[in-house]
Amino acid sequence: MLRSGSMHHLDRVDLELLRALCADPDSTFVGLAHTLGLSRNTVQARMSRLEESQVFLAFDRRISPAVLGYPLTAFIEVYIVQKRAAEIIAELSQIPEIVQAHGMSGAADLLVRVACADAEDLFRIDRTILACEGVERTETSLAMGELIPYRIVPLLERGVQPKPS
Repeated sequence: MLRSGSMHHLDRVDLELLRALCADPDSTFVGLAHTLGLSRNTVQARMSRLEESQVFLAFDRRISPAVLGYPLTAFIEVYIVQKRAAEIIAELSQIPEIVQAHGMSGAADLLVRVACADAEDLFRIDRTILACEGVERTETSLAMGELIPYRIVPLLERGVQPKPS
C-alpha cells in the first residue's frame, strides 16, 4: 500500500511501462524493452523503482471461484461494534469463502465479497459472519454478474492527475 510521502512520481515512461504490463502481464524486461523501445537496463531500473515505491498491488492471478465449486458471488454488508473492529476483521479473515473485504463509510462498516456454492452455502457463510462477537447484523446481495471487471488502464491512459490545492 502506498503511504503518503512515499508516492513515486510517475512520468510518461512509467505510464507507458505500466500500460504495457497491463496489456501483457507476463512480459519480461526484455519484452517490455522491445515493446517500448527502451534498453533492458532502463526497464529493469524503472521496475525496481516502481516496486520499491509500492506502485504494484499484491499479485495473484484472477482464478474463477466457479472452477473451485463456488459459482455464486455475494456481497455482504456487515454492521459491527467499532471497538471490536480489529478482532472481527481477524476472525473474518479465517473464513475461506471471504475473498475480499473493504472498510466502508456510510451505514455499513464492512463490505465483504464472498464466493459460495449455492444459496444454502451463502446462508451458512452469513451465519458464520453473524456468529463473530461484535457483528451486529448483515445485509446480503447476490451478484448477478460482473459487468465491469477491475481495471486500471483507463486511469493510466488519463495519466497522473494533479492534486487539488
